Amino acid sequence: MGQRLTQIATRTGDDGTTGLGDGTRVAKNDLRVAAMGDVDELNSNLGLLLVEPLPDDIRELLVVIQHELFNLGGELSIPGYELLKAEAVARLDEALATYNARLPRLQEFILPGGTRSAALAHVSRTVARRAERSVIALAATQPIHDAPRQYLNRLSDLLFVLARVLNRANLDGRGGDDVYWRSERLAREEPGAD
Repeated sequence: MGQRLTQIATRTGDDGTTGLGDGTRVAKNDLRVAAMGDVDELNSNLGLLLVEPLPDDIRELLVVIQHELFNLGGELSIPGYELLKAEAVARLDEALATYNARLPRLQEFILPGGTRSAALAHVSRTVARRAERSVIALAATQPIHDAPRQYLNRLSDLLFVLARVLNRANLDGRGGDDVYWRSERLAREEPGAD
């Protein structure tokens, strides 16, 4: 990868361009830069989630994911480079199966909320979906390996499941259940409804 930063304010981006890991300069609104930014935002949101009280296994998993997202950002910063491997996607698949098996079957839509940690996991989930869309948009114009797209897709699913797990973890004394969406139709169909 490129050089490590020793100076943050370089002023080289004042013209609206930024440097990629291979030394080329592109516009700051380039699709590659947008994808890198969305992955960075996702990683930052996970950092915020990690400030919360979390079960040890979830904390350890999220730290691994942060490192993998940093690898993904590095891969995106160098066209043609590959850092994120299929094993990372498989690890998310395994975690998804493990945590989903602990949950009751979902029969209604849920709202993003509940405990603070669950709400932060939901925010991270939505940023993961945006990052996935950015990578797909980039892949429509330039060759991108499969793992980044697959990883972000699985990660958003995993973050949804982890939000449900965190709503039940009761680490902050408010745990319990998901926040269920109440549609007007369902409200009319409830016994005793006017």
